[in-house]
Amino acid sequence: MSSKANLMTEGSIYKQIVRFAVPIFFGNLFQQLYNMVDSLVVGNFVGPDSLAAISSTGSLIFLLVGLFTGIFSGAGVVISRYFGAGETKKVQDSIHTAVAFGIISGIVMTILGTWLAPQILKLMGTPPEVFDKAVTYVRIYFSGILTVVMYNTANGIFQAMGNSKSPLYYLITSSIINVILDLLFVVVFKMGIAGAAIATVIAQGTSVCLAFYNLTHTNDIHRVSFKKIKIHKDLLKEILSMGVPSGVQNSVIALANIVVQSSINAFGATAVAGCGSYSKIEGFVFIPVTSFAMSMTTFIGQNLGAKKYDRAKKGTYFGIATSMILAESIGILFFIGAPVLIALFTHDSSVVSYGVRQARTIAPFYFLLAFSHCIAGIMRGAGKSKVPMIVMLVCWCVIRVSYITVATRIIPDIQVIFWAYPLTWTLSSIIFLIYYLKSKWLYGFNDKTEVSEVSLDT
Repeated sequence: MSSKANLMTEGSIYKQIVRFAVPIFFGNLFQQLYNMVDSLVVGNFVGPDSLAAISSTGSLIFLLVGLFTGIFSGAGVVISRYFGAGETKKVQDSIHTAVAFGIISGIVMTILGTWLAPQILKLMGTPPEVFDKAVTYVRIYFSGILTVVMYNTANGIFQAMGNSKSPLYYLITSSIINVILDLLFVVVFKMGIAGAAIATVIAQGTSVCLAFYNLTHTNDIHRVSFKKIKIHKDLLKEILSMGVPSGVQNSVIALANIVVQSSINAFGATAVAGCGSYSKIEGFVFIPVTSFAMSMTTFIGQNLGAKKYDRAKKGTYFGIATSMILAESIGILFFIGAPVLIALFTHDSSVVSYGVRQARTIAPFYFLLAFSHCIAGIMRGAGKSKVPMIVMLVCWCVIRVSYITVATRIIPDIQVIFWAYPLTWTLSSIIFLIYYLKSKWLYGFNDKTEVSEVSLDT
């Protein structure tokens, strides 16, 4: 087995998790920079209306993308479990099923995204002055959505095999291309918001080409052969049973965020631009959160597949603690530096004011966001993907939307919307903590209760 496949069932638990999480951390960092460049270039070289147009599309894009990325996280769980158990044929069949499903999903998303964009943006109450630009951005973005879906498919395969370095290299490459093309299309060729969207699509296409070149040329267990790409019904059923709850969770949260975005839209284009700028910076908080959540999903999946239950449990302590500490540290820095950071996107003092207000309301509670996501990653790795789906559906969707709907009618202040996040993060964290301590999540893949003895080497 080549070095690119990393079995996480042996050796130091700390080192294995960190070695896997660090490339994901830097990959997510470049992904966030990748996403932020459009806003930075457009906000500084086109204007606040175009910045607001991009900001207003974020929740819609995640609504459609989130469903399928969640499903492919299910593919990663299935692949990592069979890899940990040493079942080579199952690993191969799972990989080719995931690729086939990814191709179908990408085509469906292209059709839905380009067709439904205007209708959904209208339902969201997108301000009239930015509506046409928002539609243009979304339609161009979704014309290349197949590349996003296939990259997530490839990324899920790499991570299931314990390889988080290859996706990092591809993201670095695509991020550099995105920056260059953004400046070329928007600043030099004056293509406006359309140029930013086209640059993103080209950069995403580059990353997926690099990823699949690797997958089709490796001699390792995870090699992809075009001749073998087909749906294995039994494995697709497993993938969907693990992934659909995560996908539904992502989409429902995105749907709730669309409702939140609609409430923000009611305060005008200035508020939309300010809160959109905040969300771009907030994306950096998700870097340590998602890094450790994703590493825990793979670590738990492989170790439970190998029936190393005690090793899996010890790994969760380290992952949760590290994620919370990193997220809160970033939150404190964001709280202090919010005026400077938000001003990177625009020199409009009113826009900056909205972003700073949101940051200083939400940033102190980032440790709760980290805890919820890390526990959700652990549950998915244990095959309990319905648990985070239900918790987040109730807390981050039903309760959050209900709170905003009622509270804003009583107190018509945007600050009320900002408080929805800390309140619902607190509630989900309490529920996850109780479940983690009381349930038998550890044996999600097996009813047996044997526990292998391991040493937490350092």
